[in-house]
Amino acid sequence: MPQQNINYQLLLDKVIQENSAAGITPTLLLHSCCAPCSSYTLEYLSQYFSITVFYYNPNIYPAEEYDRRVAEQRRFISELPVKNKVSLIVADYDPQEFYTAVKGLEHIREGGERCFACYRLRLEAAAKLAKEMGFDYFTTTLSISPYKNSRKLGEIASELAGIYSVKSLPSDFKKREGFKRSVELSKQYGLYRQDYCGCVFSQREREQH
Repeated sequence: MPQQNINYQLLLDKVIQENSAAGITPTLLLHSCCAPCSSYTLEYLSQYFSITVFYYNPNIYPAEEYDRRVAEQRRFISELPVKNKVSLIVADYDPQEFYTAVKGLEHIREGGERCFACYRLRLEAAAKLAKEMGFDYFTTTLSISPYKNSRKLGEIASELAGIYSVKSLPSDFKKREGFKRSVELSKQYGLYRQDYCGCVFSQREREQH
């Protein structure tokens, strides 16, 4: 059943408060779509979690764009001062995984079912890896974007948490001016901010407009 009117930020507050009260620093596998979206997310969550950033984005086009975003992600992690450790896992780049996941949805406009299939692809990879590696939680930076559907991300993450028996960390990182802070941090660190989501379809839409 769709999850409506859920305040994911308040749920995250509760998780943080409970773990802090117990003196626990949980491990978190954080799927990241790019360095700018990870900026505020890492600044915020690294106070409370030991984080491994999982860079898995087979949707990105072309390969040169993928390489540039990986390099920026790696650089940002190396430069950001954090309370708890942040490490990085970069998945193999296989764009065919994305094209298979969105087959038949190629002509749907950005923000619709094609994007939801892409959310699922990346979140499922994160949930699987979190289970395999024994992380306490998994989540994604995607919800920081005002163009991403946080409710849909939450629904998918909750479903995958049940399938893989690993906890999904509630998230809507655009709350409390998270997106604004990500823009500030991007300027502070000189991060490359792309002008399209990443896939060839979003690039085409951007060019048309």
